[in-house]
Amino acid sequence: MEMEKEHRSSHPRLVLVPLPFQGHINPMLQLGSILHSKGFSITVLHTAFNSPVPSNYPEFGFVSIPDNLSEQLISADDLLPFISLLNLNCGVPFQECLAKMVQKQEVENEPTIACIVYDECMYFCDAVAKYVKLPSIVLRTTSASTYLSRNAILQLKAEGVLTSQGTSTNIEGAVASLISALESLFNIFYLGSTSQDLVPGLHPLRFKDLPVSKIGTPEIFLQFITNMYKTRTTSAIIWNTNDVLEQPSLQEIQKQCQVGIFPVGPLHEVAPASSSSLIKEDNSCITWLEKQKQNTVLYVSLGSVASVDKKELGEMAWGLASSKQPFLWVIRPGSVDDQEWKKLLTEGFVEAVGENGCTVKWAPQKEVLAHGAVGGFWTHCGWNSTLESISKGVPMICKPCFGDQRVNARHVSQVWRIGIQLENMCERGEVERAIKRLMVDKEGKEMRQRAKNLKERIQLNIREGGSSYNYLNKLIELIMSF
Repeated sequence: MEMEKEHRSSHPRLVLVPLPFQGHINPMLQLGSILHSKGFSITVLHTAFNSPVPSNYPEFGFVSIPDNLSEQLISADDLLPFISLLNLNCGVPFQECLAKMVQKQEVENEPTIACIVYDECMYFCDAVAKYVKLPSIVLRTTSASTYLSRNAILQLKAEGVLTSQGTSTNIEGAVASLISALESLFNIFYLGSTSQDLVPGLHPLRFKDLPVSKIGTPEIFLQFITNMYKTRTTSAIIWNTNDVLEQPSLQEIQKQCQVGIFPVGPLHEVAPASSSSLIKEDNSCITWLEKQKQNTVLYVSLGSVASVDKKELGEMAWGLASSKQPFLWVIRPGSVDDQEWKKLLTEGFVEAVGENGCTVKWAPQKEVLAHGAVGGFWTHCGWNSTLESISKGVPMICKPCFGDQRVNARHVSQVWRIGIQLENMCERGEVERAIKRLMVDKEGKEMRQRAKNLKERIQLNIREGGSSYNYLNKLIELIMSF
């Protein structure tokens, strides 16, 4: 084990275990910053893969544990098998590391470990915490609605409505017409569902919006969410959401859970300002934004994992150019085909756009969304990006790529009504029309006002007296009682 930094304090220590992907590292370290500001000592146990940068959090302790993964095995295209292997490989070194920390606190008067807080995808932590006799808390980094959606898939499977081959059983009469859409559910893994039928009890989600994965086999996916959603011996669940956005879902979940849930988000709004980006941010785009008019710029970013295929890249580019709307476009290394991008550049895209567009490899997203020139966000609808956009009052064009992004996009467009969802493969005419709807038309102005109202409600919610504020205090009381 490599001790990158020791942190001594008289306050109780919390051990945080993030999943090593940007969208999971961010909320975990934000939670750590919040709890550190409340007096806790923080130690982050992380994998060698995608390890966080300790200098960004000098007040934390960082401990690297081996993940025993070769470079060949690390690929976002094999995400579920990768996470499963990570859970298999990290249990023993994590247990050894925790045992040493417990021994050290007894011998050297180190801060006492109050509990382990782990990402829901690092579910091996539960058994280890039980073995070393430490309380554990789960951090869920997706929406509450995503949890209910995935749990519904598990329930259908358990009730015999679904089998992993996609057949249905125990169906009679009128129920058959409802369940027929489920017969092809697991084909979503490979083909994608086109069913527009609403999922019972999950309004406004359609079967095509269910957050299943195209990566791996149906069995791998079912086992993954089973492992992730078992609370086992967990003492509590922290959720990066709040009552303003998801009160009905949260109430339903609390009925199902045997432990307390603490919706304390949005964590990035509560946490002290800091950066946990694994990719170097290009701040030059802020200078470009300063030259643009209020609410005129469309910010385009599809997150830290999603990619764009060759055909869609061209359609996106020429749709942006045809809209004549200023845009800031994040082209993350590896997210597009390099040859296709170079081809676009040689075909006159840059000349067509001129000073109306700015492209960067990575942007300081929270700063961009807070800038007055930004009037819209074309997003993949990952939960972090969705929360960041809502928190700054920025309406969205949603182009979900996989998993929970479809659930989030549906809520953005149908529940909160602060965005437009692109339903089909990108086509430049559709892209141009969507941009004008959001950025120019009356419809977009109404979305912007609703987004602003939602932002204000969230700000009240995280302040003293708000539910997120109160849940955070209750969470601290719980941890101090361990």
